Order: sequence, then structure tokens, then C-alpha cells
Amino acid sequence: MIFREAEPADIAQIQIVRNSVKENALSNPALVSDEDCREFMFDRGKGWVCEINGTIVGFAIADLKEDNIWALFLHPEHENKGIGRKLHDAMLDWYFSQNKDHVWLGTAPGTRAETFYRKSGWTETGMHGNETKFEMTANEWSRFKASR
Repeated sequence: MIFREAEPADIAQIQIVRNSVKENALSNPALVSDEDCREFMFDRGKGWVCEINGTIVGFAIADLKEDNIWALFLHPEHENKGIGRKLHDAMLDWYFSQNKDHVWLGTAPGTRAETFYRKSGWTETGMHGNETKFEMTANEWSRFKASR
């Protein structure tokens, strides 16, 4: 397993992972274009991937412009192996190292992702459209990491 920063050449495999998920699936895969991925990973923020034997099995993307976690997805065959946790932690460590104090994300209610974020120290703050909205501050992240 290799964890590293995403590169432009990763976008095609990132799209495969994004469109393989069972929960939080896109109603229309064309809603997130390759250009969207490129913009969020290289103009607005940064992305990370996990690859196994040259194949990307998970990715995470943080958006500095909107103070948002844009994506954290795993291929269903690679869930429950700690990959999501490592991507999540690397992303938040980087995000808060960028002099940011606050970040938010949205995820579908009643999903494993919602449970994951609760266990990861995120605070539910209401709804964002049809998604549960979670927030995290730099101080909360520091305290959560220290408590593990």
C-alpha cells in the first residue's frame, strides 16, 4: 500500500473509484468531470491517493477555497482496511498546516461515511441541502489526534 499526493495522471483512476462506490453514489457520473478533479486537486487544494499494485483504491481531496473536504472515497473492495483513516488524517494534517482554522463537509445521512466522520472527531452542525453537515476546527483536530 502506497499513500502519496495525487498527480494529474491519477484522475482517470480516481474517477473509477468515485463511480464504484455503493453509498454517496453520483446520480450522474458526468456531474464530476476530470477537469473538476484537476481544479480541486491542483488549483483549489490538494489530493491524496492510496494505491495497491499500481491501482488507486482510495482518494481524498481538500478544498482550501471553500474550506471544504471535497472528497474521500474508497473502492468497495478495499473498505475496512484503514485506508480511509490514513487518507483522512493526511488530508486534515495538511489542511490545518495551511493556516486554516475550520473545515466542513457533507455526507448522506444514515451512511457508513456519516458514522466514520462522527468517530473521527467531526461535529454535526445540521444539514447542507440533503446531506448531514459536519465541521472540524484545528483545535478539535489536535485534541482528537492526541486522544488516540
